[in-house]
Amino acid sequence: MKSIKSVDNTRFTPSEDPTVSETIVQASHLTKIFKRGQVEVTALEQVDISIDRGEFIALMGPSGSGKSTLLHLIAGMDKPTDGTLTVLGEEPARLSERALARWRNNHLGFVFQAFNLIPVLTALENVELPLKLTSLPRAKRRENATTALNLVGLGDRLDHFPRQLSGGQEQRVAIARAIVTDPDLLLADEPTGNLDAVSAKEVLTLLQRLNTEFNKTVIMVTHDPHSAAAAKRLVHLDKGKFVEADSVTAPQ
Repeated sequence: MKSIKSVDNTRFTPSEDPTVSETIVQASHLTKIFKRGQVEVTALEQVDISIDRGEFIALMGPSGSGKSTLLHLIAGMDKPTDGTLTVLGEEPARLSERALARWRNNHLGFVFQAFNLIPVLTALENVELPLKLTSLPRAKRRENATTALNLVGLGDRLDHFPRQLSGGQEQRVAIARAIVTDPDLLLADEPTGNLDAVSAKEVLTLLQRLNTEFNKTVIMVTHDPHSAAAAKRLVHLDKGKFVEADSVTAPQ
């Protein structure tokens, strides 16, 4: 990681100037149409959005509103039908599969509702996985993974397997895995969807800390108003279109 400070102050330093505003996601007339047999389904229609570095945005809307589709387009997991999308100076839709994989690993971190941890690997080994795509030696990978787990409060669970952890702890391991490469952008798809209220609050507090202390840009898909209140900005979608955008004050 390049801009996340470790708990022992030996590895990472905060961003030099977290007040700098830089547009890192820019979409213009973004449209995505899925074909299901002879039927066309419009998931996004003529969407324009600009996201600056250091923002924490919650994408809200009912099922089928297009919020997850937008997240997948930003991540390069799908390609738009029409319009343009630039993320961190690149157009994901134009990258080759190899370049796209390298770009994702260098710049994006993912947090999923289902955690997606590998059950036969320890917490440390799960967090280390993205670093195996880099040139870092094994000792350095382990050091960085340990630091990430310390940051999310799980330094005492390095050798625990997912089955030995609570749901909230599993999600924190997943967040550690998402930040271990020090990404510019964190993409969270319903990160509290499988958690109880206490665990959900812990995860949201951690995302807020990554945003406010380390200037990480966070884009979170959620259907839960309480989870959305943790963000600084709400974007509401319905039937593939923006219907509302608000500034919010995150709960204390």
